[in-house]
Amino acid sequence: MNSPHPAPSTTLARRRWLTLLGLAPLLQACSPFRLINATVPSNTHTVLRGEAYGNAERQRMDVYLPVDKTPDAPMAVFFYGGSWSSGERADYKFVGEALASRGIVTVVADYRLSPEVRYPVFLQDCALAVRWARDNARRLGASPSRLFVTGHSAGAYNAAMLALDARWLAEVNMRATELAGWAGLAGPYDFLPIVLPEVQLAFNWPDTPASSQPLFHAPAGTGLKHRVLLLAARSDTAVNPQRNTLAMAQALQQRGTKVELELFDRLNHVTLIGAMAPPLRGLAPVLDRFSSFLLQRPT
Repeated sequence: MNSPHPAPSTTLARRRWLTLLGLAPLLQACSPFRLINATVPSNTHTVLRGEAYGNAERQRMDVYLPVDKTPDAPMAVFFYGGSWSSGERADYKFVGEALASRGIVTVVADYRLSPEVRYPVFLQDCALAVRWARDNARRLGASPSRLFVTGHSAGAYNAAMLALDARWLAEVNMRATELAGWAGLAGPYDFLPIVLPEVQLAFNWPDTPASSQPLFHAPAGTGLKHRVLLLAARSDTAVNPQRNTLAMAQALQQRGTKVELELFDRLNHVTLIGAMAPPLRGLAPVLDRFSSFLLQRPT
């Protein structure tokens, strides 16, 4: 079975993450993300909090600015996971800091969630966030020509859809070919039929179009100029890497797109993104692969 949501519940997955950190006894007293974020250094970045890209309460983002950056730094818009029904940008401070510490201007964006909205509204929110990033890149010390969409799990789905299906950026008067590339960590790119109730709700199952799936667009999607990074945990039991990450890589490579691909051992669906945080970086070089991809100069 393929699912974009952890096979063990998110709570159990987070408990395993905390066990690795030796923090499991504190699980009941404090958010696990808050514990992770408590390890993040403050001298690598500054933060612009609550920047608005729309009028809705959840159309907000935090921007992590590197202390040391070039005048034309790359810019990454990061979307988090949560089955399109949970998550908030404050939980992903560790991602913003990790990328900013490598000289990358990083936007961590909230977007409206189910059951408040359904597909494709969360994609429309993400497109607005990317438009804001492009329009404000120079003010923030980044280059609009080095703009990437990125994400983990459901957020990787959002990034893939913006890159591959031209409809969503076109709605905000952008072309997907304006993106320098996209990066997906453990993304669900092909998950029909939908079996999880919260995802069924988010995608109006069974009235879910095939065009809602990123893999549907891979053979003939938006231009070939994108560079793509696909990372996953080899033993991910939440989002099957063969059906999703490897199948996406193969489809893109067949059409001539340059794809960087790696499956990591010793990681699972949660620790793949958790390895961006200081206490878990020794598990696998996720941050090194992610940041080096974003820092590459366009050719």
